[in-house]
Amino acid sequence: MSVLAKTPKPPYYSVIFTSLLSGDNEGYAAMATRMLALAERQPGFLGVESAREALGITISYWTDLEAIRAWKQDIEHQQAQRLGRERWYSAYRTRIARVERDYGLDDETLARR
Repeated sequence: MSVLAKTPKPPYYSVIFTSLLSGDNEGYAAMATRMLALAERQPGFLGVESAREALGITISYWTDLEAIRAWKQDIEHQQAQRLGRERWYSAYRTRIARVERDYGLDDETLARR
């Protein structure tokens, strides 16, 4: 996985998941790896960016709201959500946003200079 997700020209959607771990992290990394592999196979998935220190932030990108709803309803994803609530997270927040603009400096921009 590259550091920055390769997203299309907007508009598209992002799911911003921020979390604090509870301290019981057994199985967490394996589940996160499994969820990424599963999300990558979902119709409408565009990419993901993630960072974890004291605060974890994962932003996944999707073509539309229907794709996000389908991901939320995935049975394995629902099981991971349940484990997160019961075991891994002391707090979390999910935010969904429509991306209207997308610009920046990355390897592709540097290559065009």
